[in-house]
Amino acid sequence: MSNAYLLDTNAAIAHINGVPSIKPILEAADELFTSVVVLGELYFGAEKSGRVQQNKEQVEKFANEITVLNCNQETARIFGAVSHQLKLKGHLNQANDIWIAATALQYNLILLTRDADFNHVDGLTIASW
Repeated sequence: MSNAYLLDTNAAIAHINGVPSIKPILEAADELFTSVVVLGELYFGAEKSGRVQQNKEQVEKFANEITVLNCNQETARIFGAVSHQLKLKGHLNQANDIWIAATALQYNLILLTRDADFNHVDGLTIASW
């Protein structure tokens, strides 16, 4: 596995807000990616904020600086397998989190997150800051 990361929503927010503790990981990465699902969550957060236009502009700037991966048939296949695996373990993760995990698995990326729910996904490599 290369040193390539898929940023979860909380990592994307930390990056957008310039959180110092995440910078060393981002700077050392070979490549940075995010999921279109993460962008949806970021746009939702911007829409419900008190500074809608400013936050949407920050999301758009972020989206232009990073490679955004879309979901496709292979992502859907992995989503189904992960959903089933989590159900068998008794974990009911949010659907968006499963799509994000499926994307990281599909492209063999390290998921950069602070969300402990991802710890239950078999085969997923996770990093935090």
